[in-house]
Amino acid sequence: MDKVKFTAMKDGDREDYEFLTRHETDYASKTAERLLAALVDLDESLSGYQVTRLGHSLQSATRAWRDGADTDWVVSALLHDIGDIYAPYNHDEYAAAILRPFVREQCAWVVEKHGDFQKLYYAHHVGGNPHARDAYRDHPYFDDCARFCELWDQTSFDPDYQHYDIEFFRAMVEDVFARKPYDPAVIRAGERVPLTDASVVESRHP
Repeated sequence: MDKVKFTAMKDGDREDYEFLTRHETDYASKTAERLLAALVDLDESLSGYQVTRLGHSLQSATRAWRDGADTDWVVSALLHDIGDIYAPYNHDEYAAAILRPFVREQCAWVVEKHGDFQKLYYAHHVGGNPHARDAYRDHPYFDDCARFCELWDQTSFDPDYQHYDIEFFRAMVEDVFARKPYDPAVIRAGERVPLTDASVVESRHP
């Protein structure tokens, strides 16, 4: 059997759907590989900055790594702008949707909202609201998103900053997307993990 028998889903039987489940599981297992390839495409996306979007993503992740961040934070920093290619008007939500089944709730929320938080740095120059983040002032992850943007996002447009390449982060991305999706032990709803960990910083430099 290399294709299902049905042409309308309601006509499928157990054999059809067990067959599709095997294919979907195999396809999902290669998510990390596709995301790493998509990162390369960021090199050809939105221009005008002193670095490419890929360079920005690698700088963000490198800063997170050097600050002692855990794997969830580092991978979130790496992929936070992955939506720029296909969803330029809601890239933050797009990236969060990709990450949400596989990282802490805290990290997915920060990625989802970082676009509004970033407005603090530029919106007043283009007629926008630099205080859009205030809508989330009472959210438990508010401070985490503010620090994510201050430490790793807004500062990562520096052509002189020496960052790691994609291969450095490959194993971390593969580890995250090999997890069981929506595993409560991974999602850890309501739990806050510090963005930085001084106890491991020295071991991660230069």
